[in-house]
Amino acid sequence: MYLNCHTYYSLNYGTFSEAELLTLAEAHGVRALALTDINNTSTAMNFVRLARVQGIKPVVGIDFRNGNQQQFVALAQNHEGFRELNAFLSGHLHSGKPIASDAPAFANAYTIHPFEKVLKEERSRFREREFIGVSLGELRKLRFSHYRNDHDRLVLLQPVTFRNKKDFNTHRLLRAIGLNTLLSKLPQSEQGSQDDTMRPISEVESLLADFPHIVANTRKLLEDCTLDFGFGKDRVSQNQSRFLESKEADFQKLRELAEAGLPKRYANPSDTVRERMERELETIRKLDFVSYFLINHDIVSYARSRDYPYVGRGSGANSLVAYLIGITDVDPIELDLYFERFINPFRASPPDFDIDFSTWDRDDVTGYIFKRFDHVALLGTYNTFKYRAAVRELGKVFGLPKEEIDKLVSDRFKHHSLDELSKLVLKYATYIHGMPNYVSVHSSGILILERSPHYYSATTLPPKGFPMVQFDMIIAEDVGIFKFDILGQRGLAKIKEAVSIIRENRPEAELWDIKEVERLKRDPNINRLLSEGRAIGAYYVESPAMRGLMKKLSTHDYLGLVAASSVIRPGVSSSGMKDEYIRREREPERRKQANPILLEIMPETHGIMVYQEDVLKVAHLFAGLDLGEADVLRRGMSGKFRSREEFQAVRTKFFANCKERGHDAVLTNMVWEQIESFAGYAFAKGHSASYAVESYQSLYLKCYFPLEFMVAVLNNGGGFYDMELYAHEAKMWGATILPPCINLSDHINVIHGRNIYLGLGNLRDLERPVIQRLLTERQLHGKFRDFDDFIDRVPISIEQLSILVRIDAFRCFGVPKKEVLWHAVFKTRAYGKRTPQTLLFKPRHRNFKLPQLPSHPIEDAYDQLELLGFPLCGYYALMDGEPKSRLVYRDFPDHLNRKILVYGAMVHTRTNTTSKGEIMRFTTMLDLNGEFFDCVHFPQAMDQTPIHGKGIYACFGTVTEEFGHYSLEVLATKKQPLKPDPRQTSGAMVKTK
Repeated sequence: MYLNCHTYYSLNYGTFSEAELLTLAEAHGVRALALTDINNTSTAMNFVRLARVQGIKPVVGIDFRNGNQQQFVALAQNHEGFRELNAFLSGHLHSGKPIASDAPAFANAYTIHPFEKVLKEERSRFREREFIGVSLGELRKLRFSHYRNDHDRLVLLQPVTFRNKKDFNTHRLLRAIGLNTLLSKLPQSEQGSQDDTMRPISEVESLLADFPHIVANTRKLLEDCTLDFGFGKDRVSQNQSRFLESKEADFQKLRELAEAGLPKRYANPSDTVRERMERELETIRKLDFVSYFLINHDIVSYARSRDYPYVGRGSGANSLVAYLIGITDVDPIELDLYFERFINPFRASPPDFDIDFSTWDRDDVTGYIFKRFDHVALLGTYNTFKYRAAVRELGKVFGLPKEEIDKLVSDRFKHHSLDELSKLVLKYATYIHGMPNYVSVHSSGILILERSPHYYSATTLPPKGFPMVQFDMIIAEDVGIFKFDILGQRGLAKIKEAVSIIRENRPEAELWDIKEVERLKRDPNINRLLSEGRAIGAYYVESPAMRGLMKKLSTHDYLGLVAASSVIRPGVSSSGMKDEYIRREREPERRKQANPILLEIMPETHGIMVYQEDVLKVAHLFAGLDLGEADVLRRGMSGKFRSREEFQAVRTKFFANCKERGHDAVLTNMVWEQIESFAGYAFAKGHSASYAVESYQSLYLKCYFPLEFMVAVLNNGGGFYDMELYAHEAKMWGATILPPCINLSDHINVIHGRNIYLGLGNLRDLERPVIQRLLTERQLHGKFRDFDDFIDRVPISIEQLSILVRIDAFRCFGVPKKEVLWHAVFKTRAYGKRTPQTLLFKPRHRNFKLPQLPSHPIEDAYDQLELLGFPLCGYYALMDGEPKSRLVYRDFPDHLNRKILVYGAMVHTRTNTTSKGEIMRFTTMLDLNGEFFDCVHFPQAMDQTPIHGKGIYACFGTVTEEFGHYSLEVLATKKQPLKPDPRQTSGAMVKTK
């Protein structure tokens, strides 16, 4: 009987979920109802799924509105009708045009015009599929209207938006948030009615006793509308099913590609390789995943044709066929990758390829996909209200002053001391918390479908101009829509740019093909960088934790790096198994302590779960779950389906099977706790292997072309560290780092020989148009001959010019910068305001002989600190006074377990919360030689070991060692003062932030 129900996907309007709507319906005896969210079909598919479970007939449609003005409600009769409605709504969402009150003639959908609107417009003509919708509150008015005689056209249109007064109040607050207005100024016209509630069917029938035709029409309308999707075991893939003209042609194409790739990947392919290829091909064919492989192959083929670097990763790296046809560069035979993690007869979902492209190339690849295939859309994701954000929004709606809102957001208050308004803010923030706020684009998901995306939802048009569906990946997978992951990352951008810089700066150099990964893996110089932790700038292996782990494991080859890439993940660490893995890796005798059952299942990792595959192996071989159930367990641990019934059922079966198999209860619980603690964070082995391939490509460039590589790192936003550290690293490899030069620098950083010139774009407050004018002028008319030539050719304000002077960008003219600054002030004032137009006649310059103006290198350092964010000379050159200790990291082994004083330039620091809830800190420093050392600040020493930003710290502590890696357990730190800026007449010390 209810044809107009809203959930909180009627954004900033509805107040409860689709599940709560169905619970409400069940409580009121409703056996069929229509979900009609406002200009949104985000939850339509999940509504259908849940309704079937609860035995309620679902009908879906759309409440078409302009703002809060209802134009009409439309219900989909079938899938074609749902497509019609979504397509119509999408046209308005894309264009931003208002929705007309006269609905189009839908062929497979019914239109219901609200009674009040019909009265106002005095509508007299209706199409066959059009109805008049009357709410319960409008029945009295209907009695006195001539429309009461239109028996075949009247239906009940009772809106359902609220359950109680709390919902209505929440709705009003959401409307005020959405309209960015004070609650006191929220117009009545922008609100729903308190009567928009659901009533028991018996009550509805009683109220409609005089209008039996309305009851009959409404029920018939609900009966005529049928929409279903396959879910769970009943679902079928909705992805594009064919790549060529037939599935047989697709399979032949895939076989040809695999056969062609076989000799390229294996010089002498063994019988094992050939048998694996045949087995995979047959499995891929049997499970109907052929087109999925061919589409991914087409995407990476386009990337190769454009010379775009890419990395195919995810569980897809477990596939030999993917390796043979070039989707991935990970050899699954070498790594003994578990093919069933990727595809198995029990797994209904298709393979999972994540393909990374350079940040700069990703948009072009995305554009290619939209042009190449017919039914493409971006996947959506919902941003929900976070509690603090809800507090802030509600504070504004209630008109609280900013100081009061900040206090509520920061939790710096005692609840009993709050006034009633503040208490209301906190109360309703808990209601709004978790509700969808707005839809945004999934970070990487693209859908390539067999038919129009409008069969599943409406689409919106985000800023990049590609249509986006209104649902997320969870319901997408439920209904058989599987995303293609097209990601962008800076690591590949660094590799691509480094190759380009090398060819320009060292054209004579022999440059290996970085796709020849096997050659890189075998290179002892590259592997030495790993074992020594000298991987700064290299993708995924440069963080302090990763470099420390590689030292502890003595990582010296590809397989070791693959393991390290997964061991470093939070789950393995939090389960306590990281240290145990290191011990077993370093001490073969300790491996005997492993449980024999687990050791037999995971011999490569010494009986310890390290990869996601290990969850499947243990669940299958230890607990006796079939592969389908094991995959449900793995996915459940990721957080996607933890609350789903199928996950709970598998969990129960896990324990029951272990008991039946006679496993000790303590062992069973230990295994479960390990799975539970890290499965959601661990990598698939193929995923780790893919990362390791990219790490080797970066390390090759770092090893043999370190200066060019570091320039590429700097130009692509760095990585784990900031610009200062990468400039320091380049210096450690022999570069000279120079400030921007007016004739040699670009917007980005450039290298000439071993000289790295920092880019003009690094200068704080130097405006982009000024840089563009400068570079364009230099490109068109050549380098600047002297300062006067620059003044004549580049219109620039004294404020912008002084930035260039202070960074010494005019040093190529051989004039001290203080003298240049004097001329800059005089000449810009003398010429007054300049237009950007080129001067026809060059003015005559008056030059004065100036007295010698004293200068000091420290002045340059302070200018660099202000304009670049760091001094090129390093902080040690700025430290006031001499170090009281000359100990460096290389001396740590000689002072093990002894207290020492060592000086460090702070590079990176982070805090961590212990299991007891206490705060501790980890800090990475540079010693006097410019080499790294790590400091650990335990909770009891936090007050004595403060870290206040960049600078030099005197660190007093005890040298400790763990698995061959030395660090300092600090007991006290003191930040060292810097030499005063000579230009400061007071001579006061200048502190860095």
